[in-house]
Amino acid sequence: MSPAPASHDAPSLSQALRELDVILANAGVGVVYVKERTLVRCNQRYAEIYGFASPEAAVGRSSLELYDTQQAARDLGRRAYPQLAAGETFRSEELMRRQNGELFWSHLTGRLINPDDPSEGSIWIVDDIHERKLADAALADLHAEQQLIFDHAMVGIVFLRGRRVTRCNRAFEQLFGYAPGELDGQLSRAWYLNDEDWKAAGDLCYAPLARGDAFHAEMLLGRKDGTPVWCEVRSKAIDRSDLSRGSIWITQDISARKQAEQELVQAKAQLEALVEQRTQQLSQTVAALEQKVAEQQATEARAERLAMFDGLTGLPNRHLLTERACQAIDIARRSDEPLAVLFLDLDHFKNINDTLGHRVGDALLSQLANRLRSAVREQDTVARMGGDEFVLVLPLTDIAGAAHLATKLMGLASAPFQVEAQELTITPSMGIAMFPTDGDDFDTLCQCADAAMYRAKKDGRNAYRFFTSEMQAQSARALLLENALRRALERGQLSLHYQPQFALTEDDEALESQIIGAEALLRWQHPELGWVSPAEFIPVAESSGLILPIGEWVLKEALSQLVRWDRAGLPGLTMAVNLSAVQFRHDNLPELVDRLLGEVGLPAGRLELELTEGAAMHNPTVAITVMNALHARGVRLSIDDFGTGHSSLSYLKKFRVSKLKIDQSFVRDLTEDAEDRAIVDAVIRMAGALGLETLAEGVETPGQLDFLRRQGCQAVQGYLFSRPLTAAAFEEFVVAHIQAPLSAYAI
Repeated sequence: MSPAPASHDAPSLSQALRELDVILANAGVGVVYVKERTLVRCNQRYAEIYGFASPEAAVGRSSLELYDTQQAARDLGRRAYPQLAAGETFRSEELMRRQNGELFWSHLTGRLINPDDPSEGSIWIVDDIHERKLADAALADLHAEQQLIFDHAMVGIVFLRGRRVTRCNRAFEQLFGYAPGELDGQLSRAWYLNDEDWKAAGDLCYAPLARGDAFHAEMLLGRKDGTPVWCEVRSKAIDRSDLSRGSIWITQDISARKQAEQELVQAKAQLEALVEQRTQQLSQTVAALEQKVAEQQATEARAERLAMFDGLTGLPNRHLLTERACQAIDIARRSDEPLAVLFLDLDHFKNINDTLGHRVGDALLSQLANRLRSAVREQDTVARMGGDEFVLVLPLTDIAGAAHLATKLMGLASAPFQVEAQELTITPSMGIAMFPTDGDDFDTLCQCADAAMYRAKKDGRNAYRFFTSEMQAQSARALLLENALRRALERGQLSLHYQPQFALTEDDEALESQIIGAEALLRWQHPELGWVSPAEFIPVAESSGLILPIGEWVLKEALSQLVRWDRAGLPGLTMAVNLSAVQFRHDNLPELVDRLLGEVGLPAGRLELELTEGAAMHNPTVAITVMNALHARGVRLSIDDFGTGHSSLSYLKKFRVSKLKIDQSFVRDLTEDAEDRAIVDAVIRMAGALGLETLAEGVETPGQLDFLRRQGCQAVQGYLFSRPLTAAAFEEFVVAHIQAPLSAYAI
């Protein structure tokens, strides 16, 4: 019976051994069986820890090889033996050696198989704790460093949990006057002056600490003895997700700084008060000095005014008049521009002084001075020579302009004067001298104007005369034209004629089919005066200001006629309209063009405005601004009579123009005059380089046309093709040339 159990136990033991092998093979720690300091058997983890290729490779090796030194192995044996012999488990952390010589920390757990017989050997469990030991060492170093900082910090540091002190450094205790350890476990209420401050501090810090933010404030706290102390406090929660873990507070005494700030505020206030006091004193001093300076300047101004201005009328006196007149004459001489000097004397003024007294006479002269001043431009000078004599210097004024102003002054001077409840009437006599015809310096011009004034008195007074009879005749003619021109528009005496403009092509046989536009030309037919030349009435219109309403009518009529031609079936033509300098300088020109184009319903590209060189160069900066405004609206611009004025190429390249019109004075003698040919050729080449078109005016012969075509001129107009025509005749001309082309101009 006895064998039966044995055969039954054998499979159970075998199963148990297999299970044990599986456990040892997969254990996370090394397990080794050591007998007489020799490795008898070990698991896979043990071989890995010590660097054996396999558990079998470890069998038979001496355990002494696994220690840093043999002495270390013997020391371990001496320490372990008493516990092992007593049947206890021995545990230790030792520095061991791997097969490659690398030292590492391990945790050893050992026990004898049979405490009664140590020769049977021991079982050891080994765990590699090298990384943990390194981490523990680093953490210990960090804790040591933190402790050093905590213990020796210059600021107070306290840890609170539930608003009670869990830990604080010596600096915190000393800040509030407590002995070492005295604050441990106490509420933070200990260093607040009262309950209200303590509660308020808790309310203030809760929100930022809960957000994970730092809390920062300056607080008035209290020492143990009740002494207040200003502190800067900074706090942060140890874990914002769990405020119950407490917070750290760093506290610094800033009482000295707050005291310094308070003293600074007081010093600043004292300084500001002192500065205010000194400022008031200085202001009083400055005011006194300014008053003295003002008085001195007023005295000097009075002296200067007495030296340069007439005491009665406030007009420039003879000295200032001479200075300004000489300057104006120098400018007129350099610029080759006209200038007029007008001498005015009141008729029988002596009678007013003799009968009504000098006070009344002086009041009349003052009123007359104001009227004269209001009638002239800013650049003109009105001066009192003495008594009832006045002199006017008028730059940029020609004969027509001088006559126009003289007529205006006669009306102003002859209008009644109200002096001390009396109505007085007086008439003027005026003489006019023109620069440079009558003289090249002011003294000569003054003498001539004075002589002309005496001629006016001799001829019956209440009149004006020019120094020469020819000028007088021109003045009378200008006055006649001005008066007639004022009614010419409303009486339908003005009209437009149109001269065709042609594009030049290589195929001259088709020239007449290349009519590209028309130039609108103003005409005036007076019932008594007959046809008046534009060269005569345009300057009168400009000097009198009539050019503005007339120019607006010309623009509107020309654009309206272009619309009528479109409706009649004529090809899309451009309309060229001349602008006077006065029109071009007027502020609302771009807006006027906009409005007229809108009224007739034409695109801006159908209108071409022609501007003389003189008008463009009078004020190039303003010209560029106006041209830019017109160009932005799509209006085409051209320079008329190019070459006859004073152009500046530096400005020409900035002007928004698309065409240069070569003046007929250069075209007239093209076939005979080499200089004219050179000028025309140069203009065409320059225009091409600047990207501008060219149009030649006054083409009258096939020879002129041939030269212009060969030089590359793009367009022409002149009597060779057609004179200026009425609107109806122009329409017939265009239709005839479209239906029956002519070859009369072919070369």
